[in-house]
Amino acid sequence: MHSVYAFVSGPLVWAAFIIFIGGSLYRLVSMAILARKKDGVVFEYFSFKYALRSIFHWIIPFASTNWKRHPWLTIVTFAFHISLIFTPIFLMAHIILIKESWDISWWAMPDGLADVLTVVVIASCVFFFFRRRMIREVNYLTSTSDYVILAIVALPFITGFWTYHQWPATELMGILHIVSGCVMLAIIPFTKLSHMLFFPFTRGYIGSEFGGIRHANDW
Repeated sequence: MHSVYAFVSGPLVWAAFIIFIGGSLYRLVSMAILARKKDGVVFEYFSFKYALRSIFHWIIPFASTNWKRHPWLTIVTFAFHISLIFTPIFLMAHIILIKESWDISWWAMPDGLADVLTVVVIASCVFFFFRRRMIREVNYLTSTSDYVILAIVALPFITGFWTYHQWPATELMGILHIVSGCVMLAIIPFTKLSHMLFFPFTRGYIGSEFGGIRHANDW
């Protein structure tokens, strides 16, 4: 078990980061080239003013019409993304590992808060699952890969929560926590999770078109 842990916490983590960084750069560059080839004018009328205006309105809860129309979805979506991003970055256990490896550290959130945010992520994944199953128009657009991605996102938080609380099979869950985290990180550039990479550009593109060309709001 110790040799397995050493492998997943060493070479596997490095491989996941290399795939994530390399894959992200490849997707961003390839999409920029494709945009230039298919619709070159997009670069000509891109406006940082209107792009930032659009991004700002869409990252503020209830600032857009669509967010206002679906209040529960808005609350869950924002809680999910905030918890998903902040928990692994500011988790004490992760910071300690980074400190031991590279002698770098930063502020860590209290363990109680980390527990709450972890539960928020898990509960949000359950919400998204049933939303895809129960709302007809969402279910129509849902494929098997959407459920697989949802499970991949939830698994690192489930196993991490399990490991922290030292429940039975802690060592196995600790290994699964690292493996599932590496899998999620590695697939980001190649799945629908890549929206985290493309959001500023797609939203900036739409904001530039609506603001600079149509002279209208896109929210």
